[in-house]
Amino acid sequence: MEVRRSKELFEEAKKYIPGGVNSPVRAFKSVGGTPRFIAKAKGSHIWDVDGNEYVDYVCSWGPMILGHAHPAVVEAIKEQAEKGTSFGAPTELEVELAKMIVDLVPGVEKVRMVNSGTEATMSAIRLARGYTRRNKVIKFEGGYHGHVDALLVKAGSGLTTFGVPTSPGIPEDFAKHTITVPFNDIDALKRVIDEVGDDVAAVIMEPVMANAGLIIPEDGYLEKVRELTAEKGIVLIFDEVITGFRLSLGGAQEYFGITPDLSCFGKIIGGGLPVGAFGGKKEIMDYLAPEGPVYQAGTLSGNPLAMVAGIATLRELQKEGVYESLRKKMEKLAEGLREAARKAGIEDKLCFKRIESISIVYFTSKDVKNYQDALTSNTKAYAAFFQKMLEQGIYLAPSQFEVAFMSTAHTDEDIEKTIEAAEVAFREVADML
Repeated sequence: MEVRRSKELFEEAKKYIPGGVNSPVRAFKSVGGTPRFIAKAKGSHIWDVDGNEYVDYVCSWGPMILGHAHPAVVEAIKEQAEKGTSFGAPTELEVELAKMIVDLVPGVEKVRMVNSGTEATMSAIRLARGYTRRNKVIKFEGGYHGHVDALLVKAGSGLTTFGVPTSPGIPEDFAKHTITVPFNDIDALKRVIDEVGDDVAAVIMEPVMANAGLIIPEDGYLEKVRELTAEKGIVLIFDEVITGFRLSLGGAQEYFGITPDLSCFGKIIGGGLPVGAFGGKKEIMDYLAPEGPVYQAGTLSGNPLAMVAGIATLRELQKEGVYESLRKKMEKLAEGLREAARKAGIEDKLCFKRIESISIVYFTSKDVKNYQDALTSNTKAYAAFFQKMLEQGIYLAPSQFEVAFMSTAHTDEDIEKTIEAAEVAFREVADML
């Protein structure tokens, strides 16, 4: 596969952009080789600058649930672009998208538009602290909530040891207010809450962890988290940047029947354009300026292009049978990959996880239930698998700890091609496991 132009662009990019990329995982550091510079995309396929075509399961890391360049989304953006791209003033479009989110998501009574998932989680944390007048935040090992200073932390040596920064540039004073506990361990969460006392403002969590691979909550776990936080007056924040409108129209909270106090969104609600949002109970959201004392603002918040793309996307998702079709496609892919692994004699050396239209293959024999389990993965074997799939025209996430997404645009032919490629790739890496 010729990638000459991508190599040239990557070298040129390094001269002007740190690491040659504008988001670290794009550099292919964990899988090796040359990152593909993408020239165009349509439906379930992308093409790089060298003309190579791939079936795309990254889907821009989740937003492209309708596939790339969906006609309804493209038309909406074109029409709005002719009317103007940014006003810095209220628009009817903001109201329309906000109403759609409130109508569809059980835990949202009011919503504030922002520009990214990171901005959404950052603002939700500030709002929770302002509302409760408390300082501490609890997060979960392996949970990623954007590059917010207070949330880029790792656990200390003890269960309730305050977090320490995982990136230079974050003062320890910021991170010390964040406590990290294992996912799917309700006793650990209870001990932390009991020990820290009345200074916990919020528990923030991905209801399904999708930034450490795919870690699904065990039966009853989310219910117990909700009970604990409600009992102590702690604001429960669901980070639904990935799961929102992906697991169901109402996100993970509708899917599992759990209502958080605040929710964070991104990706799908912008139809592929930069966007984020956070919302929740009216009594908490009304603490935001200009209604309340907690300040949050953004010049491009509610950008009209992002609003129309989001409106068009959510309209398509409300059509009958969309989520059933997505689920069946991912089931077919996941079952096909498992069968391909069985043929290669390595099924018992891999861990397969799937929920609705999200899936992953961990290169470990361990049943992954938390971040520490995920870390047992053979990342070198995954890197080799990734490269072999790429050679065959299948574009997976360039990291063992990122998931695969299905879109409405993926076809049976795409899925069959992917399974056939996996049969080859699994045989190639069998000796590494």
